[in-house]
Amino acid sequence: MYPRIRAALDDIPAYVPGKSGAGLVKLSSNENPFPPLPGVLERATAAAATMHRYPDLAATELTAELSRFLSVPQEFLAVGTGSVGVLQQIVQSVASVGDEVVYPWRSFEAYPITTRIAGASVVEVPLAPGARLDLRALADAVTERTTLVLVCSPNNPTGPAVRRDEFAEFLSRVPEDVLVVLDEAYVEFVRDPEAVNGLDFLAAHPNLCLLRTFSKAYGLAGLRIGYAVAHEPVAAAIRKCAVPFGVSTIAQLAAIESLHCQDAMRERVAAVVAERERVRGALLAQGWAVPETEANFVWLATGARTAEFAAACRESGLLVRPFGDDGCRVSIGEPRENDLFLAAALMQA
Repeated sequence: MYPRIRAALDDIPAYVPGKSGAGLVKLSSNENPFPPLPGVLERATAAAATMHRYPDLAATELTAELSRFLSVPQEFLAVGTGSVGVLQQIVQSVASVGDEVVYPWRSFEAYPITTRIAGASVVEVPLAPGARLDLRALADAVTERTTLVLVCSPNNPTGPAVRRDEFAEFLSRVPEDVLVVLDEAYVEFVRDPEAVNGLDFLAAHPNLCLLRTFSKAYGLAGLRIGYAVAHEPVAAAIRKCAVPFGVSTIAQLAAIESLHCQDAMRERVAAVVAERERVRGALLAQGWAVPETEANFVWLATGARTAEFAAACRESGLLVRPFGDDGCRVSIGEPRENDLFLAAALMQA
């Protein structure tokens, strides 16, 4: 006989990471194709000499740096093990059995996982045409049981960003006692001048929480460090749900050094954005329907052909990320890697 496991875990889907394979080009995990920013590896390596000591529980130095960088009070910040770790802290802080969490679908696959782990019910709202979030439908889905609404912009895995005007209307319709999380993991890649930036709305909306990460634009995916920005009562609750000492000293110092490299980061992001536009343009020319994307990936709605398309890409030497029978997400890599993908896509067009 085995110990009794929570029945609520029976229906929780496992998080599926992008696959890796020896000798294959990996375009399946939205990773930054560039190495660490200047000085980051050196500072992280030096920090490894203190690995016999616990890290700073409050991430004091990093929090101070983020406070200055974002022009928000330190009390508004909560640091965690990547944006996924912080997301789980957020869900645990506001949702439990009997509550509902509303989010778009398809969107970030951690949303249903973290919700169900907390014991809350999921409410999935279909995307609008163009693989965009339907914010009016999201607001319509809020009930008296709703404690949290998740908004991903740019949306992972489809790419479009929420626009400022539609987000303002959405916030005006959500009750003030319902937390709204704007997941901005890819905010640095956004070029649409009409796209929302959560910092513009934070001061006026105490029920708004921003979720950001060092994994994408800053290239620290392997160190697992992200953060939330929210008004003090919300940020304090998020911090209470953190795993003690979860963010290593190496990650904290690497993040600080990365914040000091804004020019280099922007240069690299600009290169990714240029490749993103080139890849999307080439796919459109091949006949694919590719949604607008403000992230570091493109989305192909391959439908029932999704598994076949992913398998064909693998035969061509590269890995993409299939999502059921919905489509494939393809990360933007180096130019030669993108060329390899475009050649594979042309054969499947």
